[in-house]
Amino acid sequence: MAEFKPLSPKSPSNANDPFASKPSFGGGPGGKKKRTKAASEYKKSLQEKQALKHLYGLSERQFKRYVKESLEKMQRVENVSDELIKALEKRLDNVIFRLGFAKTRSQSRQLVNHAYFLVNGKSVNIPSFQVKKGDVVTIKETKKKKEVFKDLAVNVKKMEAPVWLDLNKSTFEAKTIGEPSLAEVNPPVEISLVFEFYSR
Repeated sequence: MAEFKPLSPKSPSNANDPFASKPSFGGGPGGKKKRTKAASEYKKSLQEKQALKHLYGLSERQFKRYVKESLEKMQRVENVSDELIKALEKRLDNVIFRLGFAKTRSQSRQLVNHAYFLVNGKSVNIPSFQVKKGDVVTIKETKKKKEVFKDLAVNVKKMEAPVWLDLNKSTFEAKTIGEPSLAEVNPPVEISLVFEFYSR
């Protein structure tokens, strides 16, 4: 997969951004068409950015940080899109959701905030905590009888955990055995447009 290259400040798709250098369209009849195309491209990239941000339930500040950190790795990694998805997927709140311990990412975030889980035997109440290979995620014994987990056994049996998470459906213990991948996650957005939005 070809590596994403951010648009230059003078790209036509920056025309609708008040903070970017304005391209000169001149006075010819083609200027209006170029401005219309730029506006359309901006709208599309905005929609893709919003879709991915809402998928993971992040604020603009949080999401922008993940995108910028991924872009900073552009010269050091093969695929920055893959790096962005890895960072988003390895958030503890997302891991809890992927394991079936919560019905939504919003619910998983609340459970993490209230310290329902252990990572390597230690309580973690930070939703953005990044799990790494070898980490073991479990539900606190004192929390297993909570109402929120009353159907956990049934729900987990129906779950198909990602290949990078090894889930024991009897003990509700999961181990990180690999890395999430863009191919497996297959998000319903064009990530290159997300990068374009923040590169304007």
